[in-house]
Order: sequence, then C-alpha cells, then structure tokens
Amino acid sequence: MIRSTELFFFFAVARRSGDRMRCLIIFDVISALLVCGPALYWKFNKGFIGSTRKSSVCPPCVCDCPPHVSLLDITPDCGSDDPELKQEMEKHFVDLLTKEMKLVASQYQKEAEKCNAATKICESTRERAEALLIKERKITAFWEKRARQSGWEGE
Repeated sequence: MIRSTELFFFFAVARRSGDRMRCLIIFDVISALLVCGPALYWKFNKGFIGSTRKSSVCPPCVCDCPPHVSLLDITPDCGSDDPELKQEMEKHFVDLLTKEMKLVASQYQKEAEKCNAATKICESTRERAEALLIKERKITAFWEKRARQSGWEGE
C-alpha cells in the first residue's frame, strides 16, 4: 500500500508542472481504484441485482419437494378430545414460537452490532485520512513557499 510519505517524495521529485499533473492523475486513478475496487469486484463477481448472469456454474436444482406444512398441521390429533392436553400443547407451541422469535431477534441484534462496528471503523479511518490530507497540504504549501523564495515562479 502506498504511504503518504512515499507520495510526498514522489511529488517532490516531479518538478515540472506537466510531471506534477501526470502524478496527480496517477494518484487520482490509484485512489479511485483503492476506494471503489473491492465494491466493483464483488458486484462483477456476484452479478448485479436483476441481472441474468449466474454466479454459480452448477445447473439449477430440480426438486420434487412437498409444499411447506404449517406447524399446526404437523401436530398429531391424539388427545384433541382432552382439553387439558390441548391447552398444554398450545402452551408448548407458544413457548417454541417465543424462543424462535428471541433467537431471530438476537441474530438481527448481532448483525446490527457488526454493522455499527464497521461504520465506526470506516468513520475513524476517514477522519485519519482527512487529517493526513490536511497535513500533506500544509507540507506541500511549505515546500511551495520555500521554492518560491528560492526563485521558482510556479504555474
């Protein structure tokens, strides 16, 4: 990865404005590729939303599966005459659904926490990059001022 000090020396070596312009263009292209490259890679690799491109080389699966069955249909009819057993079965069913809902909610919570952590990391990285850019601009202004004092007329 290119460090800011390497870029500074790269720009310091380029003395003519044409060389600087070429350096800036190269720097812009490299920066754009570093920022957008991973996202574009995954978009092209997995295909765009709505595209007909298959991300897998496997043929489509042929399945003769029965239609989905409701959980209420799975329970056997044994004991349907007994009101106590029926009430107990309903409690058990409600408990299972409650546990399932808690599990799903905890999975969503974990994903939300991951997303928040990634956002914080991205924001702190952006702030550091912004601080480095400001520092580089100050250094560039300093060297340009020195060059003008030494007789350089600039662009």
